[in-house]
Amino acid sequence: MTAPTMPPTAPFRVAGLTALLALGPAACAQDEAAPLSGGVPSPAGPGSGQPFLASAGDGVWMSWIESAPGGHRVAAAYYEDGWGPAKTVAEGDDFFVNWADFPSVQPVGGRLVAHWLQRGGGGGTYDYGVRIAWSADGGATWSEPWTPHDDGTPTEHGFVSFFATEDGPWAVWLDGRAMVEEGGAMSLRARRLPWDGPTGRPGPEAVLDARVCECCQTDAVLADGVPVVAYRDRGEGEVRNIHVTRLLEGGWTEGTPVHDDGWAIGGCPVNGPALAARGRWVAVAWFTAPDDDGQVNVAFSGDAGATFGPPARMDGGRPLGRVDVVLLDDGAALATWLEQGADGVSIASRRVAPDGAKGPLRRLAASDAARASGFPRTARLGPDRLMLAWTSVEGDGRVRTSVLELKEWEAEAPS
Repeated sequence: MTAPTMPPTAPFRVAGLTALLALGPAACAQDEAAPLSGGVPSPAGPGSGQPFLASAGDGVWMSWIESAPGGHRVAAAYYEDGWGPAKTVAEGDDFFVNWADFPSVQPVGGRLVAHWLQRGGGGGTYDYGVRIAWSADGGATWSEPWTPHDDGTPTEHGFVSFFATEDGPWAVWLDGRAMVEEGGAMSLRARRLPWDGPTGRPGPEAVLDARVCECCQTDAVLADGVPVVAYRDRGEGEVRNIHVTRLLEGGWTEGTPVHDDGWAIGGCPVNGPALAARGRWVAVAWFTAPDDDGQVNVAFSGDAGATFGPPARMDGGRPLGRVDVVLLDDGAALATWLEQGADGVSIASRRVAPDGAKGPLRRLAASDAARASGFPRTARLGPDRLMLAWTSVEGDGRVRTSVLELKEWEAEAPS
């Protein structure tokens, strides 16, 4: 089989970009605000990693992966005024565990939906597939795993996102089945899950884009009832812009760029986009590096993802990416990412309004550039708080969590 341009276990680095991140100027250091603090004990144990957060009512679900006897387990816990007990979602000795392609547990379509990655029977390095299960009792019990892809090829399938329509919940994933042929490309596919809906059976697989970046995360939201999916495209000349596609009555729209960054790279940067939506407003955050100039950008849409305004640059001059984003009640977005500073790498954050007005850059927690530090995640925790989860590589290495007050950002005067 033909291996992908860049496997997900080894992130691509453009020539000169590493040096830029190490030596480039801290462009916005003069407007940094004081660090925030709000750590709470995490339910994840030593050796845990790959956290994922999902808002649910006044609380947040967190999932992660950790070692178990003979293999690994996907675990989850719910936080409202404190963490509930950790629950095992799935356990096995054949999980595909990867720093950038992490499992999830989240409320979708009135139930909890979980996914993880499991190795195929072919024994190849890139032979693994998606497994999905759901729970109708708050995670106490789970369905038998279901696989959304029917191709049976010993290729990569992962980087999953979920959304729900009136017809039921959907899964979106990257699919490598065409890569068994020389020159074949990674594709983006979607399928309705086999519950609820008019038939109770899964829908057909849909190809959303036949040529996408090989190992960048996807994201999906509902904007005024319209499903919006964001991903990194792989265009002519290896330009890899962030694209969005939407599910309308006539089917999936052709993917269109949020912005033409002009970043031409010969491999996958392992740095996918993040979406957030409230009503018709959508915010998308992403990493890009045209001309070796690493950037974290946020752009807004006021028409449910049909069009986006110009991007606002968020970083302090030396970003590593690994972005996330939430929307605040006043319409502003709060982005997070990893940033290199004089004292090392940290999880950085900044508020930006739809008109581009920005608050000061804040550093929320210490982190590390190593792949083991993963992708920090954020989620709204009720109306007034934010949950932050990340993997600390210090000591025994484990998922850490922090609860922050949103008023800290909402009170900021734009700069």
